[in-house]
Amino acid sequence: MGSVILITDSEFEAEVLDAQQPVLVYFWASWCGPCRLVSPSIDGIAKNYSDRLKVAKMEIDPNPATVAKYQIEGVPALLLFKNGELAQAHEGAIGKQKIESMLEAHLSPVS
Repeated sequence: MGSVILITDSEFEAEVLDAQQPVLVYFWASWCGPCRLVSPSIDGIAKNYSDRLKVAKMEIDPNPATVAKYQIEGVPALLLFKNGELAQAHEGAIGKQKIESMLEAHLSPVS
């Protein structure tokens, strides 16, 4: 546990919507400069929150169905799902502390 999984359109339902725990989906593109800045934070979140959160990464260009369904207009974008429902979304570059405060509002405390 503790690592980011790479998913595609065909895996989205099983890996995200049917997941037993909250899932943070990170939408990115290889040509996106801000995505390169956000990626290390996403890796850190995956390690630090592995007991309470699944972290998935989806490249937007090869996965147009999910991008269209969730109306992703800019990358990087973060979508947080709980119980198969979209709980929170953020588009644009974001710092690790802001991601953590976004998550803390939705995750159960460490027991």
